[in-house]
Amino acid sequence: MKVSDKKQQNMPLRIERICQEKGLRMTEQRRVIARVLSVSDDHPDVVMLHQRANAVDARISIATVYRTVRLFEEFDILERHEFGNGRARYEEISKRHHDHLINLQSGAVLEFRNEEIEELQRQVAEKLGYKLIEHRLELYAVPLRKNKKKS
Repeated sequence: MKVSDKKQQNMPLRIERICQEKGLRMTEQRRVIARVLSVSDDHPDVVMLHQRANAVDARISIATVYRTVRLFEEFDILERHEFGNGRARYEEISKRHHDHLINLQSGAVLEFRNEEIEELQRQVAEKLGYKLIEHRLELYAVPLRKNKKKS
């Protein structure tokens, strides 16, 4: 899905609606960045966000993207992830808990949920005398098989 689709230009998307609900003033540049984030499913970093937003509105600077993601973090709209490559990546704060598997070769981030892992983490905390309140699980992996390029 692209941000520039005519249907989307007039309809507020998820992150834009959340910003409005939280009373955040929406400039046109913030609106573009919010829309880019809403259609992203790959946990983009600031450079990726800037490239995508700049394709919609060439006046959007990388500084504007940095300021906007910080603001969205402060308003609990975005969650920042440090997946070990030196660049923070972002996703909309989810109401449903999920974990991440990071492909170290491609940088792809896969979301998953596994009830057995969730229960095991709760049990570990309990055995150590704690009640688990929150956790974050990040798996760093490489594909089992290399994809062969088709000739």
